[in-house]
Amino acid sequence: MATLTRQDLNFGQVVADILCEFLEVAIHLILYVREIYPSGIFEKRKKYNVPVQMSCHPELNQYIQDTLHCVKPLIEKNEAEKVVLVIMDKEHHPVERFVFEISQPPLLSISSETLLSHVEQLLRAMILKISVCDAVLDHNPPGCTFTLLVHTREAATRNMEKVQVIKDFPWIVADEQEVHMEEAKLIPLKTMTSNILKMQLYVEERTQKNVCSANT
Repeated sequence: MATLTRQDLNFGQVVADILCEFLEVAIHLILYVREIYPSGIFEKRKKYNVPVQMSCHPELNQYIQDTLHCVKPLIEKNEAEKVVLVIMDKEHHPVERFVFEISQPPLLSISSETLLSHVEQLLRAMILKISVCDAVLDHNPPGCTFTLLVHTREAATRNMEKVQVIKDFPWIVADEQEVHMEEAKLIPLKTMTSNILKMQLYVEERTQKNVCSANT
């Protein structure tokens, strides 16, 4: 087993590839489980050796792929702290926030077995937890939509507006109401710890989903 820095073997890129592939699967599955879109636009596939539901809608898939393509360089540089899927009601008020909190160690103790087998097992367990998360969450009101946010470290935030990874897909500062949710309860779903990546998944859920927030 070798101990490497993040710069060795361009390991940040390897971690970013693994994490973005996982996030794509997780986002599709959350949208299916929480019924943000009709079940008919999803099809069953196998990822991490377990069945998952993936969208067949081209525009939805492109939005998710474009977002993760823009997030990937931040993960490579260890500048992304959180990736958040925000589910909002018809009034654009958040009802749920699925938070993927990410951290990477500065020193990486790796082997091929650690990189492939152990990490895949941990990601499989997290996918299985997402697939049954509706058991611990209340029903959402009808007509919900979603958006994806990324929380970055301060140094990265200053440079993000200068970097446009995809043409006509710029970074936009999130609305305050998308970032913070009043009267929310925190529901931990799963934590994974490996030699290359640590990730915690939890949900912030609005306590009264069917009661609209006061008008501003």
